[in-house]
Amino acid sequence: MTTDTAEEVEGAVAELRAAHLPQVRGTLEQVAADLHARPEIRFEERFAAQRLSDELEAAGFAVERGTAGLETAFVGRWSTSGADDSTPTIAVFCEFDALEGMGHGCGHNLIAACGLGAGLLLKRVLTEHADPGRKAGGAGTTEARVVVIGSPGEEGAAGKVPMIEAGVLDGVDLAVMVHPAGGDAVGGTSLSRVALDVDFRGRASHAAGAPERGINALDASTLSLTAIGLLRQQLPDDVRVHAIVTDGGQAPNIIPEHTALRCFVRAADNAVLLDDVVPRVRRCFEGAAHATGCEVEIAQNTPPYLSLVSNPTLTELARRAFLATGRALAGGDAGSGSTDMGNVSQVVPAIHPMICLAEGVSPHTREFAAAAGEAETAAPVIADGAVILAAVALTVFRHPALAARAREEFSAR
Repeated sequence: MTTDTAEEVEGAVAELRAAHLPQVRGTLEQVAADLHARPEIRFEERFAAQRLSDELEAAGFAVERGTAGLETAFVGRWSTSGADDSTPTIAVFCEFDALEGMGHGCGHNLIAACGLGAGLLLKRVLTEHADPGRKAGGAGTTEARVVVIGSPGEEGAAGKVPMIEAGVLDGVDLAVMVHPAGGDAVGGTSLSRVALDVDFRGRASHAAGAPERGINALDASTLSLTAIGLLRQQLPDDVRVHAIVTDGGQAPNIIPEHTALRCFVRAADNAVLLDDVVPRVRRCFEGAAHATGCEVEIAQNTPPYLSLVSNPTLTELARRAFLATGRALAGGDAGSGSTDMGNVSQVVPAIHPMICLAEGVSPHTREFAAAAGEAETAAPVIADGAVILAAVALTVFRHPALAARAREEFSAR
């Protein structure tokens, strides 16, 4: 990346912060607080989807609700008057679902506010205050096409996948979002993930009076978890297998006739996960059923999460934007969990940087949920996250060759 481009990102951050952020900051903070106060789990985010799409519509975005047949999905589109087929189209993702029993323990209320903020900031800088533009180094108005995508069900349901299959990324050149975390980081990858729902069925009997007549489904669950524990010794270091018992039986004095597990299987490489690790884990369940005389059903009820590939050009732009906001990157890469933004990155060049909410505090904890709702910790994330995303996009709009470079990197990958 040239010195001029780096200075362009820094200038965009300063411009957005000084001239445009003050006009939208209060709205963004209120949106984040409203979502935090009314947490909704996957595909039930009716309040959040309405709140966000209403803000986009009020700002002049053309909003489509119920995208891909998902009630709480939406897409907001806006473009400059002179935009044409040569104009880059950049998608900004908003996530807004909460965790069961924990509220916004992953900070998706902040992701939503940052994504919404990026869209509002871009519209302001490109219209309300005439943007001089540096298109291809020349004069004239900067042209842009902005798509703000509300993707529900990221926690456990891969809501972006049906949206991708319905064509939401058709015509999109680049995709960006930012996620709160326990530190600041750009680049990196995520683990691909498959979720398995497992049901063991045996035969009930009196546990004291006639245990020999029963077929114990809990034994099958226990044996399968033991088999997975032993399997871990033979798995690559990046592989993760973790499960919970969702139904452990009906009563202590009844031989369990049904038990159920939910299991996540993760790996860095999509092919290794799907072609090698998942079949081996499935055999643990099948073998346990055979050993105990149970029947087993193994279902994959949600699409796989594919591993994230961070685009180098966008990553460098994001790095410059993080530094320009005063955030000190620790040098590590973003992410080791799983996200359906990985599926997006398999279709278009994308980034998913992490922005520090509370130093050293991990997402999916009650401490993180509390920090996501406290103004003192949430407000800087909202402001910086929105500005970072908008600055990256604005720099690309002003220098469309960056979009072409990102696409070349994507194709060469």
